[in-house]
Amino acid sequence: MSMARTAIATKTEPLSITRKWPSLLLIKLGRITLHRFTDALAPLGLKPRHVAALIELRDSGPLTQQALVERLHLDPTNVVAVLNELERNGLAERRRDPEDRRRHIVEASPKARATLDKAEHAMDKAEAELFDALDDGERVLLEELLTTAWHGSGGIEAYHEAAAADPDPTELPKT
Repeated sequence: MSMARTAIATKTEPLSITRKWPSLLLIKLGRITLHRFTDALAPLGLKPRHVAALIELRDSGPLTQQALVERLHLDPTNVVAVLNELERNGLAERRRDPEDRRRHIVEASPKARATLDKAEHAMDKAEAELFDALDDGERVLLEELLTTAWHGSGGIEAYHEAAAADPDPTELPKT
């Protein structure tokens, strides 16, 4: 850890409430993470939700728009906005499903692959900076602990419930 970060870390103790409920630190770290990922992706004209959509499309191949909504756990209106932005930038393409004209098929464009390589590099760098204070063993342990907490909290089912209550958690709160 750099000297400046060490000085900051020793000057700013977590709030007393987080000693009783350390999950509150996860909320704060989540906001810091979202902010840093957003900043890292801004030069590419992307937001974290754009990258999430493109990764799903790259890894799954063409999907119906509804399937993408379900995979991203976002409100359909928000996914339409994401797809509009991606199409405008030439990163995704939507077309009518020839088997059911009511549905749209969405896929990442060839340009999206090169853009995703840059986005993933930017996100890797942001994550490395976030966890700079941890050694390799601590990072592995953190991943194991978070995965255990994820499953213990109800995993994807609990996430679906939370996403329904807060349709677009990937956006920074407006202040």
